[in-house]
Amino acid sequence: MTTTRPFKVIFSAGESSGDRHAAHMFLELKSLHPDIEGLGMGGAAMREAGIDIRCDSSNIGVIGVVEVLKHYREIRQALKQMQRLLVDERPDLLVCVDYKEFNFKLAKFAKSIGVKVLFYVSPQVWAWRPGRVKQYGQVIDKMAVIFPFETAYYEAENVPVSYVGHPSIDKVHPRYTKHEDLDRFGLDGERPVIGLMPGSRKQEIERLLPVMLDAASIVLSLVPGAQFILPQAQSVSDELLRSYLDRSELAIKVIKNETYDAVQCCTAIMTSSGTATLEIALLQVPMVIVYKLSELTYWLGRLLVKTPFIGLPNIVAGKAVAKELIQHQANAKNMADEIVKLLSDRAYYDAVKSDLIAIKNTLGSGEGSKNMAILALEMLTEK
Repeated sequence: MTTTRPFKVIFSAGESSGDRHAAHMFLELKSLHPDIEGLGMGGAAMREAGIDIRCDSSNIGVIGVVEVLKHYREIRQALKQMQRLLVDERPDLLVCVDYKEFNFKLAKFAKSIGVKVLFYVSPQVWAWRPGRVKQYGQVIDKMAVIFPFETAYYEAENVPVSYVGHPSIDKVHPRYTKHEDLDRFGLDGERPVIGLMPGSRKQEIERLLPVMLDAASIVLSLVPGAQFILPQAQSVSDELLRSYLDRSELAIKVIKNETYDAVQCCTAIMTSSGTATLEIALLQVPMVIVYKLSELTYWLGRLLVKTPFIGLPNIVAGKAVAKELIQHQANAKNMADEIVKLLSDRAYYDAVKSDLIAIKNTLGSGEGSKNMAILALEMLTEK
């Protein structure tokens, strides 16, 4: 599946997970069409993959109404910059990766000037505002969904949709065995290892890391010998982490750029909600999912969100596989209680592990990034 025409694709990813998804897709696209050119908005992963980053997204990956308002100027400036890029470069295709509100506006602009739009990672229309399916159908040429149950929402409104599979299936693979990683990281395999994963955004670190550190202290008092590690997200600075870790008396091993190897060493994990929860599930590590927003955003969310769960593993399973602690429930005691339960109740722990295996089987064999590349190339070559 090759062609001699030098295609140009603009990517728009506003968050860490989207940055990684776009990077993997582009690498697959290059393997199918080596001369293709990629440029646009993203972060380190896209840059490393060879995409020409014209707009850095590191300061605009925020969650919630209040948080968006605080960064409104930067987000609006980024949108204008991307609109100018579309006009100046006239790409053969715009690939919008998640970051729904921003990319909806960008897609609408692209369609108005005759640029094809492929939207990658469906907005969670099954969780809130399902009526937006029609609106998305008006501004895109194709929706690529990563969960099999999502296609029905678009097919019901005659919106072109393809299920490509979840990209995490392919990339969530440690480089070493668990035994090798325990040795490499200086961890004792005979003692429990607790992971702290407060997120990839500054606001998540600020809200969740202090609580996780308090929870870790409680766990240590109840489970002497427990070890703690923190897989550092690529988008999180050393300075931000140190500002919190230096205030704690806990011995916490920070592991950089080896998230999957770090996760597989864990007995259990405290994690922020998001893509990381699904990646942890794929590595079959039991977890407690925590989620905290500004009060205004939280109450608006309660009015709009229609799904009973926020964690992706629970949404895929259709039941509470991982304990969810939201807003005021996301306190140190509750987090510590769940971790201690996982460490002390073998039957409970094994049941969670069994459910995580079922989730992985539900998501299939993978090749999501490759399927996306094939879909993009089909759109590029169709008349």
